[in-house]
Amino acid sequence: MNECSDTQRIAPAEQPAATSDACDVRIVDERAVASAREAAASEPQVRRTTAIFSALADPTRLRILVALSAGELCVCDLSEVVGVSQSAVSHQLRLLRDRGLVTFRKDAQRAVYRLADDHVRDLIGIGLEHADEGGAR
Repeated sequence: MNECSDTQRIAPAEQPAATSDACDVRIVDERAVASAREAAASEPQVRRTTAIFSALADPTRLRILVALSAGELCVCDLSEVVGVSQSAVSHQLRLLRDRGLVTFRKDAQRAVYRLADDHVRDLIGIGLEHADEGGAR
């Protein structure tokens, strides 16, 4: 987190090389602050969004979602693709379902899962693309 602190200004000729990610002086841009506050998410949006991103932060759950990006799969299929037990897959799917990321339907004796909607597919795709660009250093 970047923090601005009150310090004395240094004359331009004496300024050291930028080594800190914090402000050297505290100067608040009221218009920028007002604009950021106006664009801020509501508390319910923040809670729901962090729940979604925390669900995406688990490697097994992400692998499940990536597999479902290709199409519907039953728990047995997901177990094979992801390489964990059916019980482990079911546990992860329950959490993903609770977060609204996947849905399922019964097909005879099978539970067939799919991504909840295109937003989930987009989130996964954008995350993978960003990772490929070296975005998470």
